[in-house]
This record gives sequence, C-alpha cells and structure tokens, in this order.
Amino acid sequence: MSIIATIIIGLIAGIVAKLLMPGRDPGGFIVTILLGIGGAFVATWLGQAIGWYEAGEGAGLIGAVVGAVIILWLYRLFVARRSAG
Repeated sequence: MSIIATIIIGLIAGIVAKLLMPGRDPGGFIVTILLGIGGAFVATWLGQAIGWYEAGEGAGLIGAVVGAVIILWLYRLFVARRSAG
C-alpha cells in the first residue's frame, strides 16, 4: 500500500512543483506529474537511507515536493542542454 500512497503523493507533488516552477516544459503537464512521482520515490529512498523514515514509510508531501522540484530542475537543465547543442 505504501507504493500506491507514494504515487498519489507524487501526483500531488508534481502539480505543486509545476506551480512552484512555472514555464514551458518540453514534456508538458504529464511529464511534470511523472517527474513528481519520481521525486516522491527519490525522497522516500533518500529519507529511508538517511534515517528520516522507517522502512515501508513513504515521504511526506513536503519531501516529495522538494524531490519533484529538484528532479524538474535537473530535467529542464538536461533538456535545455540537449536542445542547445
């Protein structure tokens, strides 16, 4: 059940990340939501590795949003570099 909860939190985190980082994304809204889900999984993994979360416990919404913003920023950085070169 924690994977489903992480996906749902990731969906919300992707939407919030898009609101926090407005602009044109090459992949659009769907890719931003998928990056939010990825951010939630990364935040969960890092939180468990650092010891913030217990095994089986997912990241909260704030952690997922931070992860989503970081992944969205990296995505924009790499896509801009690829399209410029």
